[in-house]
Amino acid sequence: MLPPQDPTTCDQLRGMAELARGEGVTVRWEEARGGAGAPLRTVGGLRAALRRAGRIVIGDPFSRYVQLLLTLTRARDLVVVDDGTATMEFISQLARGERLERWHRRGTGRGARDLVFAPVSANARRMLTPSAARRVEVFSSMPVEPPPGVTVTANDFAWTRARFGPPALTGGTDLVGTSLVETGVVDLDHYLAAVQSLSRAHGATRYFAHRRESTDKLRRIAAEVGLEIVRPDLPLELIARRGPIGRTILSFPSTVVHTLPLALAGTGVRVAVCDVDPAWLTSGASPRAQGFLSGVTGTARDDVHRLPSGGPAAPVAPAGPVAAS
Repeated sequence: MLPPQDPTTCDQLRGMAELARGEGVTVRWEEARGGAGAPLRTVGGLRAALRRAGRIVIGDPFSRYVQLLLTLTRARDLVVVDDGTATMEFISQLARGERLERWHRRGTGRGARDLVFAPVSANARRMLTPSAARRVEVFSSMPVEPPPGVTVTANDFAWTRARFGPPALTGGTDLVGTSLVETGVVDLDHYLAAVQSLSRAHGATRYFAHRRESTDKLRRIAAEVGLEIVRPDLPLELIARRGPIGRTILSFPSTVVHTLPLALAGTGVRVAVCDVDPAWLTSGASPRAQGFLSGVTGTARDDVHRLPSGGPAAPVAPAGPVAAS
């Protein structure tokens, strides 16, 4: 594990590391960003293992750190494991032969750091493109159309359902937060207004914060909207499965509209997604933002209820049990 500097994400990763150890997996924790000499120590410490490995499994193909480590391997089998919406953009960029770039980034890719890192990024794209010498697989719950040669294996969350739950249901409504404000995509005031509108329309009482949401924003949501803020110590799919969880879960376009229906299959929980109105976008948002977010909503599973931006006047009707995938 190469933890980021964000403390909330690190806490979740530590929790996942303990779960992995409990399943018999050996976990090596590398403070890869812990000071000026950390990158060199990490790369040096992993070089031999990466050279020997026949299979490499990575979690974030957009990470420059991961891309750098890919320059050290001769593995014939590469597997990307990611249930984030970024997987959809990764597959699209790979199919079009484009450089790997996160969907919310705005820029030309010609800054000083981009130019210096360009050869490493190009090598990563080559490594993640199937060839006679290399097999590439994507393990994900996201709906993707892989380019020729890429194998996609669907994650149906069978382990999660077997390991946790079924959860107790509160009978109320929970709202899932997003980091769209923190990434500069959505205006803060528009976001707060949307949270308030959804909460009032559906009687939401709890707000499950995204790990990257700022403390100041969460304070405003608690004070101005009146929601109880919950900071999950594990990914939301595990928290929801462990329970207790609301009978209705509201979300903006995000990973959870694809993953929660699978994790909560058979529990009777209804997941609903609220579109992002184009008026909410900041002037600095990437030109791709609106299309990408619409795609996240549009490709959600059929059992996910769609809400117009801001939420309808009437709450979502309770659902019956959802069949397992």
